[in-house]
Amino acid sequence: MTTVATSPIAGQKPGTSGLRKKTPVFMGRHYLENFVQSVFDVVGAKDKTFVLGGDGRYFNDRAAQVILRMAAANGASRVIVGQGAILSTPAASHLIRLNRTDGGIIMSASHNPGGPEEDFGVKFNMPNGGPAPEGVTEAIYRRTTEISEYHIAEAQDVDLGAIGRHQLAGMVVDVVDPVADYAALMETLFDFPAIRAMFAGGFRMRMDSMCAVTGPYAVEILENRLGAAKGTVVNAMPLPDFGGMHPDPNPTWAKALMDEMFGPDAPDFGAASDGDGDRNMVVGRGVYVSPSDSLAVLAANAHLAPGYKGGLKGIARSMPTSAAADRVAEALGLHHYETPTGWKFFGNLLDAGRATICGEESFGTGSDHVREKDGLWAILLWLNILAVRRESVAQILHGHFRRYGRNYYSRHDFEAIPVEQADRMMEALRAALPGLKGRDFDGMVVTHADDFAYTDPVDGSVSTKQGVRVLFDGGSRAVFRLSGTGTEGATLRLYLERFVPGPDDLSDDPQAALAPVIRAAHAIAAIAAHTGRSLPDVVT
Repeated sequence: MTTVATSPIAGQKPGTSGLRKKTPVFMGRHYLENFVQSVFDVVGAKDKTFVLGGDGRYFNDRAAQVILRMAAANGASRVIVGQGAILSTPAASHLIRLNRTDGGIIMSASHNPGGPEEDFGVKFNMPNGGPAPEGVTEAIYRRTTEISEYHIAEAQDVDLGAIGRHQLAGMVVDVVDPVADYAALMETLFDFPAIRAMFAGGFRMRMDSMCAVTGPYAVEILENRLGAAKGTVVNAMPLPDFGGMHPDPNPTWAKALMDEMFGPDAPDFGAASDGDGDRNMVVGRGVYVSPSDSLAVLAANAHLAPGYKGGLKGIARSMPTSAAADRVAEALGLHHYETPTGWKFFGNLLDAGRATICGEESFGTGSDHVREKDGLWAILLWLNILAVRRESVAQILHGHFRRYGRNYYSRHDFEAIPVEQADRMMEALRAALPGLKGRDFDGMVVTHADDFAYTDPVDGSVSTKQGVRVLFDGGSRAVFRLSGTGTEGATLRLYLERFVPGPDDLSDDPQAALAPVIRAAHAIAAIAAHTGRSLPDVVT
């Protein structure tokens, strides 16, 4: 073991995303090592077992070797690694839970671009398989500001391409198939024979893995186990730079899929997943399914899948997600929860048995099978529902809206805003909240405005300043939130919602339906005045 003197990195304020920076920063002298040592100093490594893997982005392979040598030097007894240092985030969560390890280190910057000049990230997941809670991430951050040394073993690289047991400086390294255990779990949850029969009957699908981590998982499950036609999965090879793609499954970045699904020879079903496999987008022939509507439809139909035939314990959604899932929960007599953004809040509810299905506005959906959102899980549940109901995506949405009403919904992203401008805008907005109630913005009358705060019903912890909510008469809503998932500037996320009881027309343009809410939101927050932007960079 070698002990290396170093200086604090003061890396980043805590968050469920762990540490995200540009790849050259991580590759800089001592940077990765300081953060990893800070993790081990906080959670402990002596005689412990961890899971390690990542989404295959640039520097993933080299970072894995550094983390392994540091785990050995810090006294870990065993590390379970995905072959090639590859693991999707939900698969890593499953391996942590399946092997009852002491946690896991996931190398990913989620849906952010990858490459020599793009993004990299590292985060720690707890023994329950979920992201570290605030107390742990805050302790890790504090440690990065005071660290003076790190420990690393002097050893040759482990052959991470060879499945099997290896030794590294007295520590066991088990290299495992990254797909097998996850695929086996999916077979226990879904009606694979029914889905297989649907494909055999001529059902066509397009899955865009965006040159990211879900490619091998999607090929094995959809093509090999379920019998989808070879070539169903496109962009299936994970690449260090994601083939130059932005691996974020939304209509903007998955435009080729959208064009195909709205084209003359569209398949029956389309889907995409992101860089580390925890997000999903679902598209029917000629119809886009918003993340909020997807969560509501999955919750309403989950009982059709074997893993959920006994019903749900509850439904949880993040605050910016539309209230469509709440309407399903109320109709089914289930508890429903509105949490801050961040999967750790769902983890508490899942661990306590209070919820079964959870979803957030940024294309993340999951259940109690793991403690992360899971893109392929959501896609497979959709396939299970389609196979059992024998209806198209459009028919299922029609029926859902007739029963529960429609929450027109959209998210507008204003990206790479200078942090100072974004902060000033949010400060001004918060200061204006007390005077908003009762004001009329071109027919949109404010009924309530606040800065969302959440008291966790499980542990009693309180989270404040989780996003500004402005509610209008009739069930419309605008939510303003700064995102912490980027590495450059700030992203303003504006969430827009309008409820209409029982519409039948799926062709309605959500942006047109939301136009009064959009105008009111821009006026309330003075977005153009503060940022110089009048149009969003991404609309979903």
